[in-house]
Amino acid sequence: MAVKLQATKRDDFTKSATKEIRNNGRVPAVVYGQKRDSKAISVNSIELVKTVRDEGRNAIISLDVENDKAVDVMLHEYQMDPLKNDVLHADFYIVNMAEEMDVEVALRLEGEAQGSKDGGVLQQPLYELQVRAKPGDIPDEISVNIESLDVGDSITIADLPKATNYEFLEDEDTTVATILTPDTLDDVEESSDESAEPELVDGKDDEEK
Repeated sequence: MAVKLQATKRDDFTKSATKEIRNNGRVPAVVYGQKRDSKAISVNSIELVKTVRDEGRNAIISLDVENDKAVDVMLHEYQMDPLKNDVLHADFYIVNMAEEMDVEVALRLEGEAQGSKDGGVLQQPLYELQVRAKPGDIPDEISVNIESLDVGDSITIADLPKATNYEFLEDEDTTVATILTPDTLDDVEESSDESAEPELVDGKDDEEK
């Protein structure tokens, strides 16, 4: 079931009006999608943050805009104030509950790998996976148990639990977790350093030339 969020229309787009909205504990936002005209709104900042924290980034939100029919939306993106850690602006995308969409879902590794206990180093190349599903079928996260992984073992997309209501978009041979030996990890880091842009051989700057 979609979580409800109240919204208020915005008609004044001056900087002073936007500042007043934020001072009143609200977030300027826009709702759009499904061939509908975009609409400027504002939502309560605390309620928005609580919704995302409790329900997840891909939660279906029943957005109740004053004097309008509520619409099902997802939080498409948002801007944060890096100093105050406040939400500055949010975009809500109207979704069709019967139509599949592509989203990113968090990947969580469960347990401690046997290979890590034996001295290997766990690497997780991906922390989010591309998933295609109807809005109501989008998982909160993808979990995979790694306790049986030994040194040299890997888990790929093909090894992840299969589901009938969503599909992974990455190639099946894409690695999501692997246990490297310390020597292998050194080789990987050295290779990364060698791929860095080389410095000038003569060491001369433009003025000396």
